[in-house]
Amino acid sequence: MSLLIVLFGILLLLLLIIRKLNPMIALVIVAIVTGLMLGMPANKVMLSISAGVGSTLGSMVLVLALGAMMGKLIEDSGAAKKIVFILIGAFGQRNIQWAILLTGFLVGIPLFYNAGFVVLIPLVFAIAATTKLPKLYVGIPMAAALSVTHGFLPPHPGPVALAAIFHADMGKTLLYGLILSVPIAIVAGVLFPRMIIKRDRKVFDSPFIITDESSLPSTLSSFTSALLPVFIIIVGTIGAGISYDYSFKSLFIFLADPTVALLTAVVFTIFIQKIKITAAMESCTAGVKSIAMIILIIAAGGGFKQILVDSGVGNTVKDLTSTLNLSPLLLAWLITGALRITLGSATVAALTASGIVLPLIGFGASPELMVLSVGAGSLLFSHVNDTGFWMFKEYFNLTLKETFSTWSVMETIVSVLGLLGVLLLNEFM
Repeated sequence: MSLLIVLFGILLLLLLIIRKLNPMIALVIVAIVTGLMLGMPANKVMLSISAGVGSTLGSMVLVLALGAMMGKLIEDSGAAKKIVFILIGAFGQRNIQWAILLTGFLVGIPLFYNAGFVVLIPLVFAIAATTKLPKLYVGIPMAAALSVTHGFLPPHPGPVALAAIFHADMGKTLLYGLILSVPIAIVAGVLFPRMIIKRDRKVFDSPFIITDESSLPSTLSSFTSALLPVFIIIVGTIGAGISYDYSFKSLFIFLADPTVALLTAVVFTIFIQKIKITAAMESCTAGVKSIAMIILIIAAGGGFKQILVDSGVGNTVKDLTSTLNLSPLLLAWLITGALRITLGSATVAALTASGIVLPLIGFGASPELMVLSVGAGSLLFSHVNDTGFWMFKEYFNLTLKETFSTWSVMETIVSVLGLLGVLLLNEFM
């Protein structure tokens, strides 16, 4: 019965948005209605929504705001345009998706998906504007690379947490994850958008002309500005990962935090690009204003997600799937996928599923492959109860139908191919 109520809530949300109601307002209304229908006391419903909003914004609002500031500074200084010229020169307009895919991998490994998305989105828009290619044509490779790293590759927090729970070897998990990630990212990030997005062939054939390059920042300062937060987090992660204690370890742990890295990068960018403080602050303010509604929508999505978690819907999914007699790897993927579709959060789905499938390790499934199977399941069919769905929709200014046919399908491709890859590795490893 609870799953039918959740389905009703999702259908109500779709109806409200189709009727042009603001997504943030629609999400809050649906969260309240769903919570009450699931039998939660009225006061508990509002407490749950508040907790969901708080936990969602508490973990990402500074990252979103600083990322928007960073993106605007890079855009206004001309650094983004300079990077576009360098990437197009190195890969060519015809192969620009490969450049974005590679950049997404580099950024996605140390950063949470939302942080990586915010860091890279100005670059995607700058490339699309400069090359006159559709935004989604260059945006989907970025999203695919970030999703793959989110699900499969340590030291990303999700796979690291699962590896610790399953007592998996981190090196093997990373190796198997890389074997899966490269072909999956190519299919979902390069081949998939080429199949569904129309683009003008003349764009690839016409020569790319660089104008006013002398007014742009240097190559070194441009790439330093754009990649500085990633570099800081990588250095911090490596330093924090050293097993023994030493005097500077707390500093590396501090630097590994995305908020610290982005704040440091914002300050350094102002000095590296020699931007006047007044102009820099105007850019920062404009950057935050541009994502204000997106932040509110993400917050409301976090409230809806928390209603589903606190109401015990996840336990219902556990009960329905735990008695199935299937391969441990397939069962882990199915349980995680069911939780993902129901709860929305990939991280919540993966960590919830880990408690169910933990006893299955060793019965035809290694801990490392179980990490990857759960990671793949956590990416299955992102939809309206996932904050990533709303980020993609709002940033690219898509309709719900367009978001389902691009973002949701891309995530499902990554998930299904991840399962197939895990089953294949299980036969040969």
